[in-house]
Amino acid sequence: MARVGSRDLLATYKAKRDFGKTPEPKAKTKRTRGNSFVIQKHAARRTHFDFRLEHDGVLKSWAVTKGPSLDPAQKRLAVMTEDHPLEYGGFEGVIPKGEYGGGPVMIWDEGTWEPIGDADEGLAKGDLKFRLHGHRLNGDYVLVRMKPRKEDRGRQNWLLIKKRDEYAGDGSEPTQEFDTSVKSGRSMDQILTGDSAIWTSNKAQKKTPARRPRATAAKKPRKKAPAR
Repeated sequence: MARVGSRDLLATYKAKRDFGKTPEPKAKTKRTRGNSFVIQKHAARRTHFDFRLEHDGVLKSWAVTKGPSLDPAQKRLAVMTEDHPLEYGGFEGVIPKGEYGGGPVMIWDEGTWEPIGDADEGLAKGDLKFRLHGHRLNGDYVLVRMKPRKEDRGRQNWLLIKKRDEYAGDGSEPTQEFDTSVKSGRSMDQILTGDSAIWTSNKAQKKTPARRPRATAAKKPRKKAPAR
């Protein structure tokens, strides 16, 4: 399991879920150093985009209400949530109604990321600069932690901001332009009503229809020998 010292980074993730009811991956991670990122569109109580960066053997996660923008003028609220297991980066499916975060989940974008500077220092200071290499998002971004307020009730509010570079575009909103999964090509409605993907702890498996018995060719009647 992913730990920092004696602290289990996935303790909150496990406490919020009943893995006997939800198809989400269990809190098991490999001790690997990777640099994946994933953005999952999640239609829970409110539709939002879960922004996840692989770090310390887990997915550091933020819920971005309106989703990431390519417009540097847009400062998107990103509420930091519990760390997720690395396997969650491949999760696309439906969390059952009544469970934590119930609703369909789509892999809206995925790829790799690289910190600009020291990632641990950036997370600690609340000023994490990084570069994305994805299907829909590329270029430089920054996550900036906001000053805590009483009304936040312990939540960590950050701002996700696109830096101006060759990938930036004034008024460019990719979450409005793209509404299908980069993994399966499905829309949210198709994920919600379909049954083509079942999540297991390590991979998404496709349902295959039961095999029908092969039809046997009808035997041709034998020709009678001519009477002599």
